[in-house]
Amino acid sequence: MNGDDRALVDRFADALAAERGAARNTLLAYRSDLAAAAEVMGGLGNAGADEIGLLAGAWAELSPATLARRSAALRRFFGFLVDEGLRADDPSAALPRPRTVRPLPRILERHEVDAMFAEAEARASSGEPLRLRNLALLELLYGSGLRATELVSLPAAALARPEPFLILAGKGGKERLVPISDRARNAVARWREHRPKGGAWLFPGGTRHISRVRLFQLVRAMAADAGIAPERVSPHVLRHAFATHLLAGGADLRVLQALLGHADIATTQIYTHVDAGRLVELVNRVHPLARANLAKQGRPA
Repeated sequence: MNGDDRALVDRFADALAAERGAARNTLLAYRSDLAAAAEVMGGLGNAGADEIGLLAGAWAELSPATLARRSAALRRFFGFLVDEGLRADDPSAALPRPRTVRPLPRILERHEVDAMFAEAEARASSGEPLRLRNLALLELLYGSGLRATELVSLPAAALARPEPFLILAGKGGKERLVPISDRARNAVARWREHRPKGGAWLFPGGTRHISRVRLFQLVRAMAADAGIAPERVSPHVLRHAFATHLLAGGADLRVLQALLGHADIATTQIYTHVDAGRLVELVNRVHPLARANLAKQGRPA
């Protein structure tokens, strides 16, 4: 990427951070996608339809999701240039537009989550500090639906007071209340007794907090300990399980949206597809025709 384009990308990233509160990881992803486009087109700021047309062939082997993300980054970048008067036209119409179908999230069944907790609790009963830490991580992932980044970056003072919730800054710096169960609070309290003294993080690792990669490894190891194929489990899968099991238990979709920190209810609605069994049961129980059928059978509606 040449110097002029790099300066434009810097201005774009600064605007995203200032006006939209974009998180660091989001900004890094934008920079990476724009750099990949610049490599193919030979430039960004002055790219026209002909240069943009090169992307479809160069990115033909990318997954639909990756192609959609890169096109969206370029579309927003070009829109920014036009809004700022840095170019007169918006060439976004020439961008490749993959047709994407959002995949259903992978989830764990309740008995599988129970198995993970049973094994983690049995290992933590030894009092070994790292096993106490692992149980606390598991409790917060599944019990509160925290994102991996939110969990590993909890400050040392988190959950030190008796409030039944945390105030977290999620994606885009948006704050939300996250309820904390008594058992999660107790697990963190047990870990805190053995946590290395000093430091800024509740879950320290090296010079900072444990990384998201390390959390991923720990969660997979806990799954393997419980007899579950580790490739089926990740911190995000446990977050999906938190959402799906709450919905199955009768949680309102709007409440679930707030708990997960989703800006758009459409993101939360995907869990209604996952829990299809509950929806079928609901129709069979409350639909007028279903109630009439039960009455014919002499069963209470």
